[in-house]
Parts: sequence; structure tokens; C-alpha cells
Amino acid sequence: MSVGVPRLRAEDGPRYGLRDLFTPLETLLASGGDQRLALDPRDGLNAYACAPQPTPEIWNFASSTASSISQAAYERAALAREELVHKSLFDEVEVAFDARLEDMRDELRTHLQLSPRVDVVFSPSGTDAQLHALFLARAVLGAPPVTIVVGSEQTGSGTAFTARGRHFSSVTASGVSVRKDSPIAGLGGDSIALPLMAEADADSAVLRAIETVVAQGAPVLLQVMDSSKLGWRAPSEACLDEIAKRWPGKVQVAVDACQMRLGRRRLRFYLDRGYMVLVTGSKFFGGPAFSGALLVPKGFARTLDRLNEIAPGFLDYASRFDWPKGWNGLRSCFERRPNFGQWLRWEAALAEIAAYYALPGAFRAKALGELRAGIDDMIALTPSLGAIPSASQRSSVDDEEFIHDTIFPVMLLRGGRPVSIADTNAVYRALARDLNDDVVGSAADRQVAAQRCLVGQPVRLERPDGAQTAALRLCIGAQLVTGAWSADAVQAQKNLQHVLDRIAHVLVKIELLLGRPNGAASASGA
Repeated sequence: MSVGVPRLRAEDGPRYGLRDLFTPLETLLASGGDQRLALDPRDGLNAYACAPQPTPEIWNFASSTASSISQAAYERAALAREELVHKSLFDEVEVAFDARLEDMRDELRTHLQLSPRVDVVFSPSGTDAQLHALFLARAVLGAPPVTIVVGSEQTGSGTAFTARGRHFSSVTASGVSVRKDSPIAGLGGDSIALPLMAEADADSAVLRAIETVVAQGAPVLLQVMDSSKLGWRAPSEACLDEIAKRWPGKVQVAVDACQMRLGRRRLRFYLDRGYMVLVTGSKFFGGPAFSGALLVPKGFARTLDRLNEIAPGFLDYASRFDWPKGWNGLRSCFERRPNFGQWLRWEAALAEIAAYYALPGAFRAKALGELRAGIDDMIALTPSLGAIPSASQRSSVDDEEFIHDTIFPVMLLRGGRPVSIADTNAVYRALARDLNDDVVGSAADRQVAAQRCLVGQPVRLERPDGAQTAALRLCIGAQLVTGAWSADAVQAQKNLQHVLDRIAHVLVKIELLLGRPNGAASASGA
């Protein structure tokens, strides 16, 4: 696999930025990120088997991990580039680019029904946004915090590094080569990882960890989970209330909502309490990977105006245009480095967000409810799948349509026992391949094997007996709901059934793979 990530350089002077805009759109969409965006030259796919151009022939139930760009989103990105080129003929590229990003902040706030006083910091990925949250927390708390990560085993793999202010890859989104796991100059620190567990146990573990850190004289950046890779949330609202009461001014909360599987009321609830919120346009909403952002509650800008210095290593993780225009002092410390890839991925994501929230709320809730019920029933009837119970919490906040689960983790079973992690990974890879030529069987079996399907990447789990296994994830994303909508209720119902029929096809392919005499690995080429 290719390990290079396209780096588009905006040299001094507007003409170089304008030149970069004429780069092929697929190249732009895969630029301005870390190695996870790198495309394999053999098939043009990134590490998640997703492409920077529409691939409607691949069925996507992998929104907990990543999605290929849809046709509508691709067309919006193409139009956005055309419009920026046109505006740049009359003004400097940097000026037009900065103005467009400010308009996009307004658009995102409008779709999510957020106050104009909520600031939006754009980033190449949710992982980069975690570094932005750590940087801002240091400024607000007045000292380097200890980061406590709740649900550490069910968040992005880069969190183990970003929580400690360390490089999470060997190259930054700006194209600077770094040493993975080495401290980011001026940002390095300590962290505590807390796995997800039963609600009461999770709350107790969080309170104990904060109490220990504060007693040692350090402030805390608490990264809470809503929701995890398996759709779980922790700690409880009661726990967060207790934290606010016991340690005012000592704990800054950042909510990991990168999956974006929460209602807009819940989002506002967090921001109204002064929490930062990590979001993406590339999980539930199905925009192309990676499009991250940090939602910042009102009041942070005043603190940032008093900043005397910037962690020097952090300068490679943002550009001037990522920060809101009102943050003049902070913006002046960063390079004028337009990240066209990040911008276009967000243009695409905003197209998906707009389409989803343009639908009637009643239909969104009905669609998620019916898809959940259908998937639950099919999993229960599939002998080779073991459902993993939801750990959803009851809440005082109306979570709108997201009262329904949208991630369905399953263990793969053979003879009633979980298969190995290696076989789970093999099935995951095999689902994404056309295996028509590898299957000896009926025409129906070959048709099932030929269909390429994406599901959420395997998540490692520890069984009650201590043994390690992994879960695959079937996911409902916004694109499935948007695609099912019709003003004709009968047609809309047929469309939802069509989605369920495709999921049934995926489950049959899993059964076929697990039933092969030599195991799933032989079908995957592993």
C-alpha cells in the first residue's frame, strides 16, 4: 500500500493557491490528512476501503468507521471548488477561502441548531480535533491538564497519543514529518485511560480518577463518551453534575461525539454546560473521511485573547483558517496554509447533513426505529451472529430520533462459540471483496459472494472469561435514511425494506464465509 499522503502546498502568493485548486478533485479530496487517507495505487481505496469518488456499487453499512463520498456530496464539492476558483479571480485565494470557511461555520451551526455564539474550529479529523481540545483546555485551565479518557478502548486509536499531547502519526495533515508517539513540543503531558464498564462502576472510576489528579495539584481535561464505537455513552449525567459541584474551575469537559449519533438537543445541552464537543461529518452523516471539528462554547475567545505563547509543536496541527475569524490573536500565530482537502471534505459532509435535516423529524425517527427493529430481528435469527447488548443510558435530555440504536455490534460464531480475532478481521476484509470466483457453489451463493459490502471495522472485546474476541458492526447512517425518503408513504416503506433486504444479503454473505471448510481467511486472501 502506498504510504504517501498528497500534500498540496500553498506557497507565498495567491497564484500558487489558485494553481492547487486545479488539481484533480479526487486528489484534493484525499489530501490534507494523515496516512489514513493514503490511497492504495492498486485499487484507489484508502485504509478503510473507501474511495474519494462515488462507489454506488459497494453497499455501505460502515458509517461507524468511514464512507465513500456520495454522488450528491461529490457534486457539491466540485461546485464549491468551481465557485472558489471564480471568486479567486477577483480576490486573493486566501481571502475568498477564509470567507467561505466562515460561511460554512454558519451553515453547520444552522443545521445543528446551535447558537451563533458557539465557535467552530475545523480540523482534518476527529483525532486532530482532540489535539485542538487539549490546546484550548490548557489555555482555559491555566496549566497543563491530565487528560482522563472515558471509554478509552472504544474511541479512535489515535486518542492514546493525543490525550498525552503526542504525535499520533508519522506525518501531520500539513505534511510535516514527525516521530509517532513523541511529545508535541509544548503540549506533552499525562493521561489516564478508563475503559467502559457498567454505569455505576464507570461513574465511580471517573470520580476517583479526578479526585486523585486534583489532589496532586493538576487540573483535568475529562474526555467523556457520547457515543463509543459500539454506540455506548459514559459517564452518567448525575456523575457530570457531581463533578461540576465538587471541582469548579478544575475540570474541563470535552465530549467525544465524533460518531454524531446524538440529538441536537443533547448537543446544545453539552455546549450550554460549557463543554467542548468533538464532532465529525464523516461518521453518522457519511461525509468522506476525514472531516473533524471542535464545537467551542461561548466564553473561550476571551481566555484565548490572554494567551502569551503557543506550544511550538502545535503549529503544525492547524492553520490560520481553521480558527474562527473572531479569534484574531490566536489566528495570527498560525501560517496561512489553506487545507483544500479538509475544506472539500467538509463541503461534502455539509451536503449530507443538510439533506438529512431537510427530512421531516417524524420520518427520521420512524426510519431509524424501523431499521433498528428489522436489524435486531435478523441478527437474532442468524445462527452465526451473537448480538452485543446496547449500553444506552436513560437521559433527562430528549435525544430525538437517536433514542434508537444506530450501531449493531455482533460477535461471529462458529459452532456457537466466538471465532478468533484473526477470523473476524478476515471476514471484515472478505465482505469488501467480490468473491464470485472464490466460491464453489450455487449461482445464488456466487451472487451473494460477489456483492462488495462495507461494515464497521472490528472492535476488540474482552469476554467475561477474560478471553479476547472482536465484534463487527452493522451501522445505520444518514445516507440510508435520506435515500429512503419519499413523500409517498408507501414508496418510503418500500425503500426502507430495500435497505433491510441489503442488510440481509450482508448477513447471508457472513454466513457463507463462516461456513467455508477452510474458514473465512481462505476467502479473504489473508
